[in-house]
Amino acid sequence: MVQKSLAIVLNRFSYGESSIITKCFLKDYGKISFIVHGAKNKKNFKNSYFQPGNYLELLFYYRPNRNLQTISKATFQNQWVSIHKDFIKISYVMAIVELADKCTSDIDKNDELFKELINAISLIETKRNQMNLVFWNFQYQLLRVLGFKPDFNQSELDHSILPNPFAGPNSKKIFHDFERQAIDFNANHKITQIDRLAISDYLNCCFNIQFENIKNLKSFEVLKQCMV
Repeated sequence: MVQKSLAIVLNRFSYGESSIITKCFLKDYGKISFIVHGAKNKKNFKNSYFQPGNYLELLFYYRPNRNLQTISKATFQNQWVSIHKDFIKISYVMAIVELADKCTSDIDKNDELFKELINAISLIETKRNQMNLVFWNFQYQLLRVLGFKPDFNQSELDHSILPNPFAGPNSKKIFHDFERQAIDFNANHKITQIDRLAISDYLNCCFNIQFENIKNLKSFEVLKQCMV
């Protein structure tokens, strides 16, 4: 049966001589893998659609008993002009989609997570600075929507000691803004090096405790250099 849904591309890799397999997070279905026949052919328009972070509308043949679904048609729902011209922005988007991929299961619909993905990538498209704030907020919101909302009153989690999230002069306010979903991304937030360490160490520790398969993510290593 042919289905339609908005989607964010999470990753892609080659399959055979001319095709690719791509994994997308769909608004109406959650995470699904697709085979795109002939996508590596230079004359095939489909190749440009399936880059990580792209925001698409997909028409596809869905059969629940298959691991790989087949795409009938793809169109851009929105094109990221600024991101594709900026290596730092690309690095942030790659980290966002890789984290979402590693922390979610296949065929697990989550409207709120889809909304947070779109919001984060849209902000990176439009912002010129403080993109680390967008990324940290996405990390926090991802934990929240997956049922692992941070509790700042806890000093340990699953027998592991948590770093102090309020160790920076501004980190307490930033975390409370994340918690209230009231962060103003257009404001010029004062973020010191101590704030950066406090926020990133706390969030990364929470992820490492809750998810076993996110250590040593390639995109995170690139992102660390960007943040520096």
